[in-house]
Amino acid sequence: MSAGESRLAFDGLAAFVGPKLITEVPGPEALAWIERDRKVTSPSLPRAYPFVPKRGAGSIVEDVDGNIFLDLNAGIAVTSTGHCHPTVVEAIDRQAAELLHYSASDFFLPVYAEVCERLDQMAPFDGRPARSFLTNSGTEAVEAAIKLARFATGRQYLIGMYQSFHGRSMGSVTLTASKAKYRTNFGPMLPSVYHTFYGDFDHLDEVVFKRLVSPTEVAGIVVESWLGEGGYVLPPDGWFTYLRELCDRHGILLVCDEVQSGMGRSGKMWAIEHEGVEPDILISGKGIASGLPLGAMIAREDLMVWDLGSHGSTYGGSPLSCAAALATFDVMRDEDLLGNADRVGSVLLDGLREMKTRHPLIREVRGKALWIGLGFADHEVAEAVEHAAFRRGLLMLSCGDDAIRVSPPLVFREDQAREALRIFEEVVAEVETAGT
Repeated sequence: MSAGESRLAFDGLAAFVGPKLITEVPGPEALAWIERDRKVTSPSLPRAYPFVPKRGAGSIVEDVDGNIFLDLNAGIAVTSTGHCHPTVVEAIDRQAAELLHYSASDFFLPVYAEVCERLDQMAPFDGRPARSFLTNSGTEAVEAAIKLARFATGRQYLIGMYQSFHGRSMGSVTLTASKAKYRTNFGPMLPSVYHTFYGDFDHLDEVVFKRLVSPTEVAGIVVESWLGEGGYVLPPDGWFTYLRELCDRHGILLVCDEVQSGMGRSGKMWAIEHEGVEPDILISGKGIASGLPLGAMIAREDLMVWDLGSHGSTYGGSPLSCAAALATFDVMRDEDLLGNADRVGSVLLDGLREMKTRHPLIREVRGKALWIGLGFADHEVAEAVEHAAFRRGLLMLSCGDDAIRVSPPLVFREDQAREALRIFEEVVAEVETAGT
């Protein structure tokens, strides 16, 4: 397929406003692939429902049976510029034709440095210079932040948050405290890690620092700027100011995990910008390269004091992922995706809040821009809504104990938002009827 034909195919699929179901879902091709998958893949993979994608464009995804879905989760907040944005695809194609791999850990890759330069410009450090370490994923970026915080401060202890999710490798899963199953049978965890409550103004001082560990031994407080896996929850007003003052008082680093909330989903590049404070280290991933594997640990330059060889990565910041990231940054700027997230997010939030007045099944609507959490009575209700939405052509994903997240690509259009609202109200009515 030529570039022109590829663009036409993209435009044709992306033009869809809402779902188009050709078969019952899952269809016969999907069922066949699911059967093959279950014979050879790890049973640990937490599949949400029987969706088998084939291709995507913008906010639309087509499955192997030809069913067309409206994507309200963006591959778990990953496809920031939409599925297969032509600018991103072209950048990957160009890079693939020039160089697929050379390790940036041991040699100098221009495209790696370009990404770090752009991150330096975007970092929320009030104009102070930043340096970045690029990884393959968000969880690897969390691991890098753990190591740097300990190295830079000479301290060993870390504070995480209950309800938080930071990844599944050993350091990040130790900080994670959203579900016990992520830790079950994997102990012992990383030592010297304590937890406090997200949004709480007293527990850290009155319990953790008073009863468990002196703040003079704490290297960093690692916190999601906005709580993702824990339920798409925003912090209470003033809480990050409290954390910043606490960290400054005790020489603790404030490490903000923006793997899910960053890259424009909040209507700003980083969610922490809404809170009026600056972190010391910021962690990015997911949407940073529109679907290619890339993460970043971004720190103030004065903290990047670790020695030569202290940390590295064979594949982290690969040429292909870096090319996709640069194209992602360009698309976000050139197409005003931050503004779009605000505008279309307001349509969704207003519509969902109005819907809540008609449907008691929806207990809470919270969020900002394209970061929206819907609270229900319990996990069973949220799961029923998630599955009913799939059957009607909406790709949604549960989170927390009782919530559904609404996190479409940043290119989500207003006409698609209104169609999503129309279908979602049918979903809610279906689940309400089934429960009576």
